[in-house]
Amino acid sequence: MILDLFRLDGRVALVTGGRRGLGQSMALGLAQAGADIACVSATGDADETRSIVEQAGHRFLDLKADFGDPSQRVGLVDRVVEEFGRIDILVNNAGGGTRFPPEEYPDDEWRYLLEVHLNSSFDLSQQAAPHMLKRGRGKIINIGSVMSFEGGLNISAYAAAKHGLAGLTKSLAVSWSNQGINVNCIAPGYFETNMAKSLKNDPVRAPQILDRIPCGRWGEPDELAGLTVFLASDASNYMHGSIVAIDGGWLAR
Repeated sequence: MILDLFRLDGRVALVTGGRRGLGQSMALGLAQAGADIACVSATGDADETRSIVEQAGHRFLDLKADFGDPSQRVGLVDRVVEEFGRIDILVNNAGGGTRFPPEEYPDDEWRYLLEVHLNSSFDLSQQAAPHMLKRGRGKIINIGSVMSFEGGLNISAYAAAKHGLAGLTKSLAVSWSNQGINVNCIAPGYFETNMAKSLKNDPVRAPQILDRIPCGRWGEPDELAGLTVFLASDASNYMHGSIVAIDGGWLAR
């Protein structure tokens, strides 16, 4: 049956930045499809995510790490494997953003954002690969952005990191696709999250953005779950190195 291809029963997913926003929605979608969930976030608690995952009948592991500090990422995947016995799915979602004119962009902000978005995604992919290669299967999903294709305004570090994630996705796919690991990238457009509140409430930028989205609205976080489940499941076994936009038509305009 076709729907059986989307089932994730018995699989284990590690979702970074899974405490809130898009990461939480992706983690919950994976759990509802059958996966146990490990969540890594820098701050706060994951009680809400834990509750929903456990209500769905699945195990949950909450880990803390600031992805801007490489030392805090050491051994994260091994901790998931120790707890659950395996790792099948890695969602590299952790991120953030700051906005400065390029001529004023602080060096520490630049380095931090590239560390969080790009370096950490390669680091965790590298940590997960030996476990996946040993079993001859695995799914790595990087979370890019429509800014993996565009430049954006005063977001030099974010755009550079998201372009880098698109390139990393393609390179890892070329290296690992014939060894059973699927590496793909989701490129979200503008979604209703806490991180986007300042932009959504900006009296100048918000109407400009809305006017450019062909479907006429921002996305809801839950609308990302289906694509995530697809890329994590056997239904996407022949997809390698794809950057898939989910943006209300933003890039088509």
